[in-house]
Amino acid sequence: MHQRDILWFWFPLFASWLLMSAEGPIISAAINRLPNEVIMLAAQGLVLSLSVTIESPIINILATTTALAKDRRAYLLIRKFIWHWNIVLTAIALLIAYTGLFDAIVISGMNVPLEVAEWVRIGLRIMVPWSAAIGWRRFCQGILIRFNRTRAIAWGTLVRLTASGGGAIGLALLTDWPGVTIGATALIAGVTAEAVYATIAARPVIRKEFGPDRPPSADKPLTYHDLFWFHLPLAGTSLLMLLVQPMVAFSLARLDHPTQSLAAWPLVFQLMLIARSAAFALPEVVIALTQGPAALRPIRRFTISLIVVNTLVVALVILTPLIGVYLFGIQDTTPEVGAVARQGLYYFLLWPALTILTTWLRGLLINTRATTVVNVAMGMNLFVTAAVLFLSFQLRWDGIFGAALALNLASLAEVGVLSWGAQGSLRAIADRRLEKVTPAQV
Repeated sequence: MHQRDILWFWFPLFASWLLMSAEGPIISAAINRLPNEVIMLAAQGLVLSLSVTIESPIINILATTTALAKDRRAYLLIRKFIWHWNIVLTAIALLIAYTGLFDAIVISGMNVPLEVAEWVRIGLRIMVPWSAAIGWRRFCQGILIRFNRTRAIAWGTLVRLTASGGGAIGLALLTDWPGVTIGATALIAGVTAEAVYATIAARPVIRKEFGPDRPPSADKPLTYHDLFWFHLPLAGTSLLMLLVQPMVAFSLARLDHPTQSLAAWPLVFQLMLIARSAAFALPEVVIALTQGPAALRPIRRFTISLIVVNTLVVALVILTPLIGVYLFGIQDTTPEVGAVARQGLYYFLLWPALTILTTWLRGLLINTRATTVVNVAMGMNLFVTAAVLFLSFQLRWDGIFGAALALNLASLAEVGVLSWGAQGSLRAIADRRLEKVTPAQV
């Protein structure tokens, strides 16, 4: 397997993540140019944080579909499974947005200032359909990845960015809606547009690969029980991973200058999301292309190259005047919030590299169905994050410094657990007899 084969399989997925990561900065830039921008930006960050936490059990259906959608029976079973999850998660979103659960979680639990919390409530009500749209979109994308249609995913994300970014800019120019209302509406418009596009793009693949006349897979037939227990550790991993965001917000809300810190945190996290796009595209590459021992070395080499290039690019942005252009020019943030965000970004310089290493190891483990190890590793990540955030609260450290220390140390701990667990996966892959694989064969 050549590096260019891996590159061209990975690149559309990377482009998709990169475009999707640009969505947040575009919406933030629009909000920063509207009245009451500090409170609105703080509220928007919490709306997105809570929404992605609710959706977390379904986000890894992408990996599940990529790994298990081998014949018509499996496709129909996974589709049924998706809708069960979508119904449950939509019900949870409704309960949080429209009942006393909101006060218990956001006001009492997270101690979010009231002037911010009331706008969070409005945003969450708009975001109720978010989880279902995400679940269906990632199911369709998993099918496209399995059958080497990754370019369609990048085009779908461009559709999403056009809808969400264009919606945010258009609403900011043409209406007098509050920033949170514009931000949440733009996010829903974007993810809905992408889900529709993914459905259209996947239909020809579904007809061809999962038609009634297609032969069943030679593997053991997939059952709902098998599917549930394969996906459950991945769902748990996503939930644990995305719980980090509310935990950080909880910590920032209880330290000094909470409103400024909560407004700066989305700027830091959004830029880190862009910086980690290369990593987020990696697991499906490892899952799909690691069919035998011949693939191990090329993919490992690709991962190392990715770490080096990505770290250099991140350093170029954070350690040069480019970061000032981004924060104060593109984002048009206030001097106080911009200063907090700029200082915070220095602490995250190596976090994207750690994320690449983490996602490579996760891909190896998912490839060999060792999803329990992935879950244990994420549990360790969450434990370390919570412990360091608690320590930072007790010692009254600067809010974003405490968050950065927690997330970096947690990533190191997760890499340690994944590295230990991946030894078995490497042995299992080495025992396979498929010596050659190309993206077209996946």
